[in-house]
Amino acid sequence: MKVFDNKHIKNVALVGAHHSGKTTLAETMLFEAGLISRRGSTEQQNTISDYHDLEHQRGASVFATPLHTEWRNYKINLIDTPGMDDYIGEIISSIRVADTIAMVINAKHGVDVGTEIIWNYANRYNKPTVFVINKIDHEKSNFEMAYKSLHELIGNNAVMVQYPLVIDGSQCIIDVLKMKCYKFGPEGGKPEKMPIPEKELIKANELHNILVEKAAENDEELMELYFDKGNLSEVELLKGIKLGMLNHDLFPVFCVSALKDMGTGRLMGFIDHVAPSAFDLKSEQTLEGELITANPENETALFIFKSIYQPNLGMLSFFKVMSGEVQVNDKLYNTRTGEQEIVNQLFIMDGKVKHAVQKLTAGDIGATTKLKFTETNDTLGANPNSATVKPMKFPQSRVEKAVFAANSSEEEKLNEALKRIHLQDLTLTLSYNNETHQSIIGCQGELHLAAIEWILENIYNVKARFESPKISYRETIQRSATANYRHKKQSGGSGQFGQVHLKIEPWTEGMDEPEGFNIRGKEEVELPWGGKLIFYNCIVGGVIDTRYLPSIMKGILEVMENGPLTKSYIRDVRVMVYDGKMHAVDSNDISFKIAGAQAFKDAFMNANPKLMEPINDILVKIPETMTGSVMTELQTKRAIIQGINNDGNYQLIKGQIPKAELDNFSSQLRSITQGRGTFATSFKGYESVPTHIQQQLISQFTTETLEV
Repeated sequence: MKVFDNKHIKNVALVGAHHSGKTTLAETMLFEAGLISRRGSTEQQNTISDYHDLEHQRGASVFATPLHTEWRNYKINLIDTPGMDDYIGEIISSIRVADTIAMVINAKHGVDVGTEIIWNYANRYNKPTVFVINKIDHEKSNFEMAYKSLHELIGNNAVMVQYPLVIDGSQCIIDVLKMKCYKFGPEGGKPEKMPIPEKELIKANELHNILVEKAAENDEELMELYFDKGNLSEVELLKGIKLGMLNHDLFPVFCVSALKDMGTGRLMGFIDHVAPSAFDLKSEQTLEGELITANPENETALFIFKSIYQPNLGMLSFFKVMSGEVQVNDKLYNTRTGEQEIVNQLFIMDGKVKHAVQKLTAGDIGATTKLKFTETNDTLGANPNSATVKPMKFPQSRVEKAVFAANSSEEEKLNEALKRIHLQDLTLTLSYNNETHQSIIGCQGELHLAAIEWILENIYNVKARFESPKISYRETIQRSATANYRHKKQSGGSGQFGQVHLKIEPWTEGMDEPEGFNIRGKEEVELPWGGKLIFYNCIVGGVIDTRYLPSIMKGILEVMENGPLTKSYIRDVRVMVYDGKMHAVDSNDISFKIAGAQAFKDAFMNANPKLMEPINDILVKIPETMTGSVMTELQTKRAIIQGINNDGNYQLIKGQIPKAELDNFSSQLRSITQGRGTFATSFKGYESVPTHIQQQLISQFTTETLEV
């Protein structure tokens, strides 16, 4: 297979909303280039990119799929991405390694919810972007509406290069860069090149001038030429467009019918000659602060952006050659672990089809198998101390579920499967809650969760069930209380005896020392679950030997691990042990541990105990027109609104919300905002549970305990 240099490799991520036609466009581009002789369709489930059984079942892309094609001495690596933000990890990884983004917009709908969400991610990476308005031949298409909605999204930097026109019943595309009219037959394919009709010349010239002005703005020399001549040559115009794309100041807008292969060849020609390559992009800064450039003469660096587990072959790792070259049998080092990897095979991928190659050069995208120590986001370099490419950052989980094996004997199998899925999908998070004894997975939404469930059952042969996770509450007290407890046990020979008098109080940072006690010692215990136990030795007259105080504190700490209300952790209490009794023969550590634990428990229940619940900070981003509905929903979830700020056409609602109320909030927000709302949360701290809810929780816990 031909090896292309870094100036002739174009990496393009096809992104866009669900049903915008990305997969069909990718299929048509492969067909147009002659790499496939017959186009598949999503309806017939025979496209190159949507090859996975899960995608066939869903009728839509779930995974990002690398493809490649060749067009007029250029290699174009395409990555066909999903259109649902539940699979945002696949989209982000594709954008990360692309040199140019092609955002596909459905001409029937214009910029819709999915387009907005994905554009927000694409825009963060500041990658050159071309917009492709698809389905121009559909009876319900509205190009003007779609273009207007695009202007509302990104402003005047969206510059029309083409627009559709029907002439005598034939679909045409007016190209204001080439100043040509392309006329297509009923089934599309190769167009007839024609002069622009006279009645369209005024509009076409106006759009051409706008394009020229926008291109000239990106270079002083071009601006001077434009002022001198009043126009730019095609070569000069293309140079200005490329500079504008690199500066993120110009976004060319094309139109196509991917289904009928109308305008696809022209789009590919533009990608070839104008769209930036890795060579054109600015050098990237590594984690170590060094610069990495797509130059084949530099030290080799591969960035692993995607991993797929194949049951019969193991892990398939996709990478971009960030610099240097890689050849079969090269020995490279994982810069995270220092482990050596041998690249036994190199492939160029077209969906599930692997094309073996001997070498890949800077800027290219490829794959290899059976790396032993390397995961997604890792860098492979020429030596263990090579620079590390900055890893991708993924959004936090929006949905958390407790996960169990449907068959309890398969818990270990389930955990291993989830770990393997996580290696492939870093937006899936795994954790274990030691308090609730539940395995917790975090994902991006209900569709993401459904995909994980399908993969578990169909790829790893393990069935799982998902539940709302239990909330980790805390227990504490609201007033002081005293108690004493005598532990006495006699059963022949030495017995057990210990008596403890103590007082407990709520503890807060910076409070005064307790009054009325002769404090002989103090110990502060930072509790693993947060908060503190402050333990005072206030014994006078030696009524309890000092050696028994650690046992008393140990008994108290054991109670604090299983609070009397709901078996939740206790926090922020101070204890003064001020009196007691011991026996010269029968007293021992276990006696005072039991006495201390029981005295503490009795005092706790008399100190107006309360439950505390975890509270999260929340930031909700929604369209301005939906603010009222979302605010109402938040208030029903006991959220405290702290402020509202403008963000373009969006509102940012900042507040605090109990974690217990976040269950299903993702689905509810999507329903209220028709999918246009997003949110992020982070743990804030613990606050008191309202009295009526506390009573419900204690009653529920008591019932469950009795049932067990």
